[in-house]
Amino acid sequence: MNNNTIITQFLLLGLPIPSKHQHLFYSLFLAMYLTTVLGNLIIIFLILLDFHLHTPMYFFLSNLSFSDLCFSSVTMPKLLLNMQNQDTSITYAGCLTQMYFFDLFADLEVFLLVVMAYDRYVAICLPLHYTSIMSPRLCVCLVLLSWVFSMLNSTLYTLLLARLSFCKDNVVRHFFCDISALLKLACSDIYINELMIFILGGPFVVIPFLLIVVSYVRIVFSILKVSSTRVIHKVFSTCGSHLSVVSLFYGTIIGLYLCPSPNNFTVKKASMAMMYTVVTPMLNPFIYSLRNRDIKEALIKVITKKISL
Repeated sequence: MNNNTIITQFLLLGLPIPSKHQHLFYSLFLAMYLTTVLGNLIIIFLILLDFHLHTPMYFFLSNLSFSDLCFSSVTMPKLLLNMQNQDTSITYAGCLTQMYFFDLFADLEVFLLVVMAYDRYVAICLPLHYTSIMSPRLCVCLVLLSWVFSMLNSTLYTLLLARLSFCKDNVVRHFFCDISALLKLACSDIYINELMIFILGGPFVVIPFLLIVVSYVRIVFSILKVSSTRVIHKVFSTCGSHLSVVSLFYGTIIGLYLCPSPNNFTVKKASMAMMYTVVTPMLNPFIYSLRNRDIKEALIKVITKKISL
């Protein structure tokens, strides 16, 4: 930690919402956050309780739901609290902690999406070898590696930021402690920070996105060889839903971080940030699960069992 750091707390600028609309947006964001929490918790508990869902696909899905739940919880409670009591302050340590966990679960989301795309590729393109390839050991290793890489990347960014000095402006032009917004406030050299973001940020976003695209392209070409119209329609429907969430998540991240704008925090930037921090974690349970017949049957079983008791 750099001893020259003078600032002990930051002020979060928040969202560019007119005062007269604060209560409306507070209710909207609260409903979205509660939906995110409830939806992802339901998915996690259903997969834990139903033995038929103890497969690689649902194992990865439960981890994705946990990641979505934590990812949204890193920013939304603080945003809602700030909107309610108008106190936008956050301590220096609290800001770095929020940034660490935000980067951690954002990276984890990226890796899990890649793993899930690979799982679908093996299931559809190599069905006869699926059981031998997607063994329980490999599944656990893929998830553990996702956690390790995410933690290492997030730790590196946080330590590099902690060495900087903040001695003048303490207003973070964002609704959470975003690394790009914090770097603009630093009064020491940020060249190393920007270099590491360029070196690691690009591969951590672009390469996984390309792997997902390649996986689904292979899936599409494999399915087109099948003569059954019903099977083709089912797979295209599933892949289309998955790719829509992937595009929403990656598109906003690439637009915000890999193609940054010199302008201050605007309504457009706020909307893009809300897309991948709030909307995507809320949609994932519906896109990946609630349209799934196995999840529906598991939910009906749990509800029926509770009613019978």
